[in-house]
Amino acid sequence: MLSTLHRKSLAVSLGLLFFGGATSVAMAAGSSPTDLGPSNTSQKVNVTLVLGLRNQAGLESFISSTVTQGSPSYHRFLTTDQFADQYGASASDIAKVQAFIKQQGLTQVELLPNHIAIKVSGTIGQFNQAFQTSIHDYRNADGTTFHRPNAKPTLPSSLSGTLVVASGLSSEAKFHSNRMSAIEPIASTSTASSASTMSPMAKTTAAAAPAASCTGNATATCTPGAFTVGDVANRYNINPLYKAGVNGKGSTIGIATLADFLPADAYTYWSTIGLAVKPNRITQVHVDGGGPLSGPDGSGETSLDVEQSGGLAPWADIIVYDAPNTDAGFFDVFNQSISDNKVDSLSVSWGEPEILYFPQTEGGEDFTDELRAFHQVFMEAAAQGISMFATAGDSGAYDTVRDFGGSLSDPVPPPLTADAPGSDPYITTAGGTTVPFSYSFRGGPTQSIKQESVWGWDYIQTYFQKYLGLSVGVFSVGGGGGVSVFWPLPLYQAFTPGIKKSEKNQTWLFPEYGIDYTLPANFKGRNLPDISLNADPESGYSFVSSLDGPGLLTGEGGTSFVAPQLNGISALLKQATHGRQGFWNPQIYPLQNIFGYGPFSPFNDIKAGDNWFYKGVSGYEPGAGLGTLNVTNLALFLTVF
Repeated sequence: MLSTLHRKSLAVSLGLLFFGGATSVAMAAGSSPTDLGPSNTSQKVNVTLVLGLRNQAGLESFISSTVTQGSPSYHRFLTTDQFADQYGASASDIAKVQAFIKQQGLTQVELLPNHIAIKVSGTIGQFNQAFQTSIHDYRNADGTTFHRPNAKPTLPSSLSGTLVVASGLSSEAKFHSNRMSAIEPIASTSTASSASTMSPMAKTTAAAAPAASCTGNATATCTPGAFTVGDVANRYNINPLYKAGVNGKGSTIGIATLADFLPADAYTYWSTIGLAVKPNRITQVHVDGGGPLSGPDGSGETSLDVEQSGGLAPWADIIVYDAPNTDAGFFDVFNQSISDNKVDSLSVSWGEPEILYFPQTEGGEDFTDELRAFHQVFMEAAAQGISMFATAGDSGAYDTVRDFGGSLSDPVPPPLTADAPGSDPYITTAGGTTVPFSYSFRGGPTQSIKQESVWGWDYIQTYFQKYLGLSVGVFSVGGGGGVSVFWPLPLYQAFTPGIKKSEKNQTWLFPEYGIDYTLPANFKGRNLPDISLNADPESGYSFVSSLDGPGLLTGEGGTSFVAPQLNGISALLKQATHGRQGFWNPQIYPLQNIFGYGPFSPFNDIKAGDNWFYKGVSGYEPGAGLGTLNVTNLALFLTVF
């Protein structure tokens, strides 16, 4: 797969503007990794062989029946063993793959309980021979090294239709967390409400939101940029559930992540904001040896995932599955967490542009089999009743820009693209909004956002141009959203007004990497996001990550916050409705289609803002999806219907 080598932190670019005096900033491109030649053929590596499902059409039909009112299978979900027996690879297919493993001198480590994956180990030389490739070592510009095939591995023809992909031949870190920081964040404080320690600029940029959204929860701060889970509860009408005794008791939240973390950070966060939680509620599972505790995204992503999901459902248990940031690690963290079948809901805040799985040139390497491998596990989650949530990304409608840069003024502008795995039709994908607040930058006049809007930092770009005469490199920061050009439109979106097709004339041109790829036009694809909540760091949150700094860190946001928030909300719904809800999307889209918006609706319409392309309009749009949630109303609908 094409390496995402152009990941230069937006915070670094913005730092040039605010601390270096520059007047124009763009995200800089990195350099191509250096090929160090063939890897040591005696080096031991672990690879996951993904097997094809049996009767996928039947599985799709079963999943639909589990979320269809009146069906005999409604909310009657499978165990992992039942899934393996009915839809996992057949005994004969497993035997064929095991014979291949033995023939190649590889060692079977584990046949996963779902019967769609086998973990194997062997030397690089053995895998080179088994998949007719040559694995090379590479060095990035920052000095880090990794290995990957220098030519696409070839699956044996004898296993065609049986073996989907060999995941793990590359150790390259490809995925990023969808977490962002404010341009001028509130200063770190020891308590969320300690406004006296804010900088003068922070006081201006973090004016209180309307009082109507700031009442009812004792842990709330009503301070944009320092919001807590209590502010989420206030804005999205969760408090009535708490008053009714719904706090997540009996539910288990799952976090799938590519970074380890310090559980003490989560307890510190909850304690600091004054939230009572279930003691000793966090369990860690290190998949494939676990993810790093530090790195480009570090433990902060995992910390906020746990703090947000567990803060909204304070009496739920939490299992954190972390794995290395590799192809195999990302697949294995889903595969194990879903096959274990201990969690009722699972969120992930990591991803990469969907387009990176496609051949970027004619005759180029096609990695869409990896999307199909993920898809199988997400279908298993739905069949087992595990509600899944992923982020839509933080690069607005132009998902490649965060990794590779680009501008609308380029001769060939970056293409409209969606983020994966959020583009998968069996995931509920989280988008982002900006809530009402007042802001100013660098001594300029105070401006206000009057209504909750699709999150896009073009309002910041406009501010700098209009009031300060500066160009600021914030394109295309905002809530991800758009149209998949791989996954067709799912049935649950087929009757939803506002659904879009892929746009015409979308070309990804990147000459230094030989990329010249035109995306399919007018493709009737899966639209994302599905649901949004506040994600703009400027109207964002506080959280604790002791490796990032002391106390409550403020001015944080991104759709990384929204996916775990939906995860925590799902835990509340599980308790309120006395069972797993399963796959959300076929249940929430009909609710919106039938009941629309209003005081008794489960949804709040987002009719302002944009994510640099898709504008907030009445109804569905690929900026905020169906809108934001009225959680108590959603619980009532799911209980009654």
